[in-house]
Amino acid sequence: MRDVTVADIQAAYAKIKDTIRETTLEYSRNCSQIVGTNIHLKFENQQLTGSFKIRGALNKMSNLTPQEKEKGVIASSAGNHAQGLAYSSRLTGVKAKVVMPETSPMVKVLATQGYGAEVILKGQIYDDAYKHAIGLAENEGYTFVHPYKDPDIIAGQGTLALELMQQLPKMSSVIIPIGGGGLISGMAKFIKEVNPKIKVYGVVPERFEAMRTMYKNEPQINSIEGPSIADGTAVKAPDEYIYNNYISKYVDDIMSVSERQIAQSMVFLLERAKTVVEGSGALPLAAVFNTNWELGEHCSLILSGGNVDLNLITKVIEQGLTQSGRLARLKFVIDDYPGNLNKVTQFLADQKVNILDVNHVRLGMGLELRETMVEVLIETRGLVHLQDTIDNMEASSIYKRRIKEDIEV
Repeated sequence: MRDVTVADIQAAYAKIKDTIRETTLEYSRNCSQIVGTNIHLKFENQQLTGSFKIRGALNKMSNLTPQEKEKGVIASSAGNHAQGLAYSSRLTGVKAKVVMPETSPMVKVLATQGYGAEVILKGQIYDDAYKHAIGLAENEGYTFVHPYKDPDIIAGQGTLALELMQQLPKMSSVIIPIGGGGLISGMAKFIKEVNPKIKVYGVVPERFEAMRTMYKNEPQINSIEGPSIADGTAVKAPDEYIYNNYISKYVDDIMSVSERQIAQSMVFLLERAKTVVEGSGALPLAAVFNTNWELGEHCSLILSGGNVDLNLITKVIEQGLTQSGRLARLKFVIDDYPGNLNKVTQFLADQKVNILDVNHVRLGMGLELRETMVEVLIETRGLVHLQDTIDNMEASSIYKRRIKEDIEV
């Protein structure tokens, strides 16, 4: 496999620029105030097919030989590469099959099918889908389109850096999500060759942090603690070629972020940036909120995709609000006398708490006679307001005791 050059990336941009969108780059006042430097958001979640993947896929399809187009293409993907390939295949008139993990968000599966590709669901994580796709390519003669280990794919993803540097010539740093590494490889190659002073940072989810541990020369951990909401970056084993030829050479540092931090960042982007970003796309924001990296005066965050299942986004919003203390479920015991429940609701109103739901239980839960358990779902201004409410409730005359683990945070 040949290494990608700056000329390859420039040639890729010339081929795809009239089809793809030049996505918006916006200064974020809210992020900048929190971080203490100028933060710019690159809204690649608004790209065709909902992610940056269309860049590499379209470049690859444009470079196929007539023989390869005749055979048709097959790929493995957690979802975004699938959509990019399916859309590109439709534009170029090439038959496409895509193998996706069974855990892929339904929105990505349906979108891929909607673009005209045949979808095969196999395995629990990307690595399982990849093995199955390779087998089908060998047995049935399809041209396999790798999601990241391909010079045409890497060059196509690198066009995002070319576009970004045109939009923000004074950029001093950029934070990029890492899955297989195709995006950061193409971007870092272009950025460091054009302006080596710009810092290039990568971020991975904690549950799939093998690229970070390789970068830090730490022991590889094989166990995976279940799926990640950053499913697009859920790659178990880093590719050594990608690491040795791009990441180790051009990336300044890599960090991992927790599921909690990812969820909070998704909620932040919904509220403050008015944009829907999938877990992988929220990794850079989670990183910039939890790092001491040297960012310089102008830092760009790559919001790489926005293809998130609506069922998941509902859970993420609830989890993000809970973790920030703005949503809490309290369970406590009061005396079962007429008017006491009214006193509870009045007390919470006095605390400027919004009651979303109330549950009143008189039996079980270790209750004695003339006792009742009250469960309330409340909305607060944050952790400090929540803790003040709890402290004031415990000091009040209506409160008897709390049910263990009553605060779901």
